[in-house]
Amino acid sequence: MREARFDARGSVIRWTEAPGEGPATVFVHGLGAASTVYHAHIAARRELAGRRVLFVDLPGHGISDRPASFGYTLEEYADALATVLDAAGVSGGVIAGHSMGGSVAIVLADRRPDLVSRLVVTEGNLDPFPPVRAGSSGIASYTEDEFVHGGGFARVLERVGPTWAATMRLADPLALHRTATHLVRGTEPPMRELLLRNARAERVYLQGELSGELAGADGLRAAGVDVVVVPGAGHNIMFDNPDAFTRAVAGGGAAARPLPEPGVRRS
Repeated sequence: MREARFDARGSVIRWTEAPGEGPATVFVHGLGAASTVYHAHIAARRELAGRRVLFVDLPGHGISDRPASFGYTLEEYADALATVLDAAGVSGGVIAGHSMGGSVAIVLADRRPDLVSRLVVTEGNLDPFPPVRAGSSGIASYTEDEFVHGGGFARVLERVGPTWAATMRLADPLALHRTATHLVRGTEPPMRELLLRNARAERVYLQGELSGELAGADGLRAAGVDVVVVPGAGHNIMFDNPDAFTRAVAGGGAAARPLPEPGVRRS
């Protein structure tokens, strides 16, 4: 485990790391999650053998600090992630972000393009004010006090299912609410525009087939984003179809070419 200070108060962001060669692959988790839980099984696969891999827990989540003074905006998360990469000596990395982590990765690539050569976004938030569901929009429907002190956190844990609840219980409720609120509001310009205008990095967007059609997919493709619809997968593509997910993260060479086994259908 490694760590770096990410704010003026000395708060620490932590990550675990496996040594290897070539550009580092950096996994960034979603809201209320932890990177190793969602991605360690992917890093162990043969397609990623020998690569340097980092599993980052963002502030307020997993093994990282959770300061009440932190704003938990996407921009602040991106800066904290940049602190990790700078401390680890990573430049031109493969940044694979899931859900909220995908949005953070988009902002990182916009603010620090030197750190990102390949961006893999798995169902990341692209647009503000999504429909109210159990995730970020559901959490943000509470006031901060209702969620943190009024039983909102407990009610959300009951609704999200056992897999997500297992890691969400490890996250700080204040961090969860502030993060969800900023995810719902989005960035300025919006995350979608940041992704569209970033032509420097190779960009891949993964959408689970069971999650429905991705809004604006044609516009993303026209801007050079490789939109990949993953068969048999919902929001947690790394669990539902690890073969397709691993190939998307690995990229290049044989991993990027169509394979005879079931896997990725490109939209």
